Amino acid sequence: MQFDRPKLKNAILYSCLKCGPSALGAVKLHKLLYYSDMLHYAEHGRPLIGATYRKRPFGPTCDQLPAALRDLSENHELKAEEVDYFGYKKKQFTVLRAPDLTRLDPSEREILDEVIEFVCFNNSAKTISEFSHNRAWELAEFGEELPYHTVFQIFPTEVSLEALEWAKTRADEIETERSKSDPMGYVSFADFRSRVLEARRPK
Repeated sequence: MQFDRPKLKNAILYSCLKCGPSALGAVKLHKLLYYSDMLHYAEHGRPLIGATYRKRPFGPTCDQLPAALRDLSENHELKAEEVDYFGYKKKQFTVLRAPDLTRLDPSEREILDEVIEFVCFNNSAKTISEFSHNRAWELAEFGEELPYHTVFQIFPTEVSLEALEWAKTRADEIETERSKSDPMGYVSFADFRSRVLEARRPK
């Protein structure tokens, strides 16, 4: 995969600006980049950034993130500091330079927005780490790279009763909609992705 360093830096700035200092630390930022890259690859056949991700005890981490954060800090584009968070040390990021949105096309910003909402506002650092211990993570050894094709392992293979009930209800809705509209209508991958993330969210 072709790694795009400027896009990584702008994705970091974009994410930190969207989340704000209190909602995004280092743990969440690693997971945010992982899911954005992997889901963009699954939907569009190419990653968003093309970074390298590895299995670590608290979930996937991005190899290129530490260097990118260092560059952004040295160039006075992002302030990174350690703060106290309920007795623990937490990285906190403050954006000093707005991201260059020309580096992120609409499909990339769409996925970033969806993943930001899920990672930053619907999970804590602990729950997103637990969530990231998916099938792809389980099959790898610690320190081993997580290839992009393993994204298809993160979709649930065991269907819950709730998912079956939702599928039946949705099928009935689609059948009703189809009878009133274009017979070629379909459910977009974005809808499917949202349902997958919702289904796997820790209860």
